[in-house]
Amino acid sequence: MTVARTIVFSLLFLGFASGAFVLSSRYFRSEEVIRAEGRLSLYRSTVVAELDRFSHLTFVLARDPFVMETAAGGPTAPLDGRLASFASQSGLDAIYLMDFEGLTISASNAGSARSFVGQNYSFRPYFQDALAGGTGRFYGIGATTGLPGYFIAESVVSDLGEALGVIAIKIDLTRLENSWREGGEQVVLTNADGVVLLASNPDWRYRTLTPLDAGQRAAIAEARQFPGQALDPLDWREGPGDSAVIGGMEVIHLASSDLPHGWQLHYFASVDPVATRSWLATVIAVMIAGGVALVFLMRRNAQTQAALTALEREEAELRRAYDLLAVEIDDRRAAERRLERTRDELARASRLAALGQLAASVTHELGQPITAMRNHLAAAEMGGSERAIPSLAGLVERMEGITRQLKFFANPGEDALKPVDLVQAMREALKLVAPNLDTHAVELVQDLPDGPVVVQGNALRIEQVMVNILRNAIDAMEDGDRRELTVRVGSAGGLAWFAVADRGHGLGQSSLLELQEPFVTSRESGQGMGLGLAISAGIVKEHHGVMTARNRDGGGAVFRVEIPLAETTEEAAE
Repeated sequence: MTVARTIVFSLLFLGFASGAFVLSSRYFRSEEVIRAEGRLSLYRSTVVAELDRFSHLTFVLARDPFVMETAAGGPTAPLDGRLASFASQSGLDAIYLMDFEGLTISASNAGSARSFVGQNYSFRPYFQDALAGGTGRFYGIGATTGLPGYFIAESVVSDLGEALGVIAIKIDLTRLENSWREGGEQVVLTNADGVVLLASNPDWRYRTLTPLDAGQRAAIAEARQFPGQALDPLDWREGPGDSAVIGGMEVIHLASSDLPHGWQLHYFASVDPVATRSWLATVIAVMIAGGVALVFLMRRNAQTQAALTALEREEAELRRAYDLLAVEIDDRRAAERRLERTRDELARASRLAALGQLAASVTHELGQPITAMRNHLAAAEMGGSERAIPSLAGLVERMEGITRQLKFFANPGEDALKPVDLVQAMREALKLVAPNLDTHAVELVQDLPDGPVVVQGNALRIEQVMVNILRNAIDAMEDGDRRELTVRVGSAGGLAWFAVADRGHGLGQSSLLELQEPFVTSRESGQGMGLGLAISAGIVKEHHGVMTARNRDGGGAVFRVEIPLAETTEEAAE
């Protein structure tokens, strides 16, 4: 039994160590790949920047008056000095001017041992491309100096459009190799044929990633791109995924193809750090696992011994818990009885509060028609006219309607909501406050639509809101010099609305919420109880609407009520 357990334990140990090594290798390799991607992106940016740094210089030089004059047959000495100054300041290898046959007539290195003057470069592709009207670009080994470089050329054209020659520059890119080598990196830049142009390892330069065919070799020879180079294949092969073998060593291989001229930048990263870190992580994981296993065994023995003691202690605590639970059940039953009594008391208090609010509401609402009747009677006594009788009859009907609201307050659900035309409701409300308008000499401005604006609601309740707002507006202008009342009704965006604007004292520092509080009023004692806006706000809320208020420009206030439009307007129109 002991031998079998030892074998099982050994197999588990080996499996854990192997799994830890595999997982850590994958993790550290992914980290190396991410780092390599960052380095590759950095080196790609430097290559592109180096190629683009002087991309516009030939365009400028081709239009330089000195260049054009020399190309047209002028003296070359002044231009030689000028080009030498430009090359020195910009760090270029050379700047030179060729005539339309490819013969160099002026150069920044004129007079030196490796001067381009007198050399013919018509065989170069960059000269041919530039002479054809484009921008010539080419990388190769210099035919005169034997040093590699990147050539950019542009044609020189006279003011009459005649081709006079080609201006070219040579850029030394070997500084990129130096930076790669100093950073300890393995980087290779290849052209579209797979020929290594630049490499951190000098032995890799002018090798090929893939064998060249006869056509490729012929084109290279014709352009004299790599004279004297065998262009042998590089000792490397691509592996699966992001792996490769170069010089017999496995490496991480990443490549970037989005470079000019179909070039590719290859980055090789060693896998040695991955293996080293993976072994270190595996050893640490095994040590931690062994320590955890040891601690687990020790704790398991201690827990087994403590379990017996805890079991006896838990049994005693369970007995005490049973006793406490019985006491708690009795306490909860007593609390439930107290809660039931409290609920009954709250219900009675709620009914008393509702009764008080109802009494205040009815008292306030009856005050409006009573005041209107008093005004009509006074007008009738002074005028001796019976024309006030129909108005009095309407007010009596209004008072009856208010008393019928007692049933609505008792059970609001009994009165079903019906289509109500806000235009007609506003006209009825204006009739009720007409005596007030006359008494205070208020100018009424109406902006009512020709057609109905229909909502679902209770007509009497909506008129009640309108009358409250209208009377508040009239009262606000009682002591004012400008008494103008503007009434508007309309609809927009699925909402019906009406607005009342006055030229009174405005809201002052009070907010609409403060003015809606019951018994809050700015009128003199005996002139109102401050319930109008509180009642109106409740009615608007019952109709799923919103009431807002703001101070009006030039003095006064604007009250606006919005209520959702009814689905159809046919019933109200009938």
